Amino acid sequence: MAATGEAEVCTGSDNCSIHNDPKDFCYSARIRSTVLQGLPFGGVPTVLALDFMCFLVLLCVFSVLRKVAFDYGRLALVSDADRHLAKNVTVKLTYLSHTYRDDEIREKCGEDAVHYLSFQRHIIGLLVVVGVLSVGIVLPVNFSGNLLGESENFGRTTIANLKSGNNLLWLHTTFAFLYLLLTVYSMRRHTSKMHYKEDDLVSRDNFTKTLKLHSQAQFSVLDFVLFRKKAERSKKFYTDLMAKEYIPTMINTKPCGHLCCCIIEGCEQEEAVNYYTKLEAKLKEEYRKEREKVNTKPLGMAFVTFQNEAMTSLILKDFNACQCQGCHCRREPKSSPFSSLLNTYNWTVTYAPDPQNVYWEHLSTGGLNWWLRCFIINCFLFLLLFFLTTPAIIISTMDKFNVTKPVEYLNNPIVTQFFPTLLLWCFSALLPTIVYYSAFFEAHWTRSGENRTTMHKCYTFLIFMVLLLPSLGLSSLDVFFRWLFDKKFLDEAKVRFECVFLPDNGAFFVNYVIASAFIGNAMDLLRIPYFLMYMIRLCLARSAAERRNVKKHQAYEFQFGAAYAWMMNVFTVVMTYSITCPIIVPFGLMYMLLKHLVDRYNMYYAYLPSKLDKKIHSGAVNQVVAAPILCLFWLLFFSTVRTGFVAPTSMFTFVVLIITIIICLSHVVFGHFKYLSAHNYKVRNKLSLTCGVIFLNSLQIEMDGVDNGRQPDSSPPVKSVVSFHNHISVSHIMMSKKAFYTPSFKH
Repeated sequence: MAATGEAEVCTGSDNCSIHNDPKDFCYSARIRSTVLQGLPFGGVPTVLALDFMCFLVLLCVFSVLRKVAFDYGRLALVSDADRHLAKNVTVKLTYLSHTYRDDEIREKCGEDAVHYLSFQRHIIGLLVVVGVLSVGIVLPVNFSGNLLGESENFGRTTIANLKSGNNLLWLHTTFAFLYLLLTVYSMRRHTSKMHYKEDDLVSRDNFTKTLKLHSQAQFSVLDFVLFRKKAERSKKFYTDLMAKEYIPTMINTKPCGHLCCCIIEGCEQEEAVNYYTKLEAKLKEEYRKEREKVNTKPLGMAFVTFQNEAMTSLILKDFNACQCQGCHCRREPKSSPFSSLLNTYNWTVTYAPDPQNVYWEHLSTGGLNWWLRCFIINCFLFLLLFFLTTPAIIISTMDKFNVTKPVEYLNNPIVTQFFPTLLLWCFSALLPTIVYYSAFFEAHWTRSGENRTTMHKCYTFLIFMVLLLPSLGLSSLDVFFRWLFDKKFLDEAKVRFECVFLPDNGAFFVNYVIASAFIGNAMDLLRIPYFLMYMIRLCLARSAAERRNVKKHQAYEFQFGAAYAWMMNVFTVVMTYSITCPIIVPFGLMYMLLKHLVDRYNMYYAYLPSKLDKKIHSGAVNQVVAAPILCLFWLLFFSTVRTGFVAPTSMFTFVVLIITIIICLSHVVFGHFKYLSAHNYKVRNKLSLTCGVIFLNSLQIEMDGVDNGRQPDSSPPVKSVVSFHNHISVSHIMMSKKAFYTPSFKH
């Protein structure tokens, strides 16, 4: 996946014999090229200069786009004063850090944006401390060795420059454990500040109104409502125009029809008001038909609004499960004359998510259908990425058709050094996109669930693609599992672990972090995919009125799941190599600083505010702890290869690693060791939300116990309770409460 070595990509253990040259063996998972071999200091200065020049070019392109397409993104929706400010600060990015306070970010972008930016600031603070320790102490210790030649050799900065019996190796193990403690402390400080204010919670009245709005046009009906409203706005636009100019407007009703320069057969024009009048009538009829179908397809759920918090607490306590030594047991809720008829024992009662957090069109997908859909999508995704895990396997396929040969024949250090890291970044951007869309097509009930699934899946895939497999000289999960379960595993394990500590291996990851810092953040600032989608929608618009609607509705919500995954991927690479290759830490800090500035700007001027829950932010905290754990793994590999498993440094690292893993798994799976985890729990005693959701025909009861009092997402157990077999009226559940609302139930 990096650009070193001339060897072909390994496709099995037979093709990657341990008797081959170690460099060819390790670099077999890298892009074919001559880079990183024979260049001063691993080619890092060359890549740094090229990427910085590309960053300046992309920044100039961004400045031009801001002036030409100033109405692109959320900027078209903010006030004129904010728009003028955005134009003035597009070039001078350093001004962004002093432009907005957290209160302004919270008001414009929502509470989730504040948590996300706070997370970044704590990561930056952590990298500052780690950078001082790694560059100020670990780097001179590594440089004090004499195993890897002259001072301009990049290997002099790595742990491989020290002899096996050097007592200074204890310093590396101690610092790795210290980094773990610093990471936990930093995340505890971050989570202690994650509080949702009372005014951020949804009021009863607004929640009920929103329910009525969405319930009257559920699922496929919602699409017709949106189309009808767009047609209605377009009709009003041309009606007002004709009343003002007294001239009817002719439009071409075909997609991209306004681009036609002449009137030919099939591109005839039509009077705008008549066209949108007929379109509105057609959509109203389709809406009426679909709305009639809704009442025949009840979902088996109801959104309930109670009068006060005490009543909410009483209902939840009545339906909540008891816990006996960690096991859930049910108890019979208070009965009423209608309990047996409504089968209340099988109800699930939980807090309702925020209306902005719900995918209303996905609520009809649940139960067995959702599980089957999810299984098929993830099976296809696994099979695809099992064989195409890294860019190296794609590049090796391209090599068979001599696509990359011209670059190799150039034998130019500048081209061959820059091209592979650019290819790595491009493919590492393309492949996670497939993972992202897989979560989108799973049809999660809430945006929080979709973002959290995206974050975990993308992060796991990126760690394998960018870090683990290339470090071990492997090209795909297929090769990884064949090596892991092969009879020759122990014979080849030592050589595989030696791949991690080759000097050029660390140089490649330094180059990758540099490319992510400059090119990756510049591309995030440009948002090219969104810009292309915006241009396509403008071209497909049939009239000036539709183009006006496109400009008003072209901003998207910030994708926290994908952003967390990308950021944590680079952070994990930096922390993993912070001991074995300490020179990587300053470039990781540079990446985080640029990432923070770019995200602040995009959230404020480009993206719409999102309304998620706290579980996605808590999940990101859990992923942070994986970074220092991988650093401990790397030191364990090094100590085992150099001195053996029974050496004191190996045993100490192994014991610390096992204890850390046990604590992390116990906390994530069973909820133990809360005071040793990266979360600083502060549970409120007062319930602050009075909206609830009742799921019928369930075999379990679930209630969120986090302090914000929200349903974090629609997890699979909740999805399984949607099946509703008894189409009975549930309006008797709380007969005296008019606020009770039962959308889509058959009465």
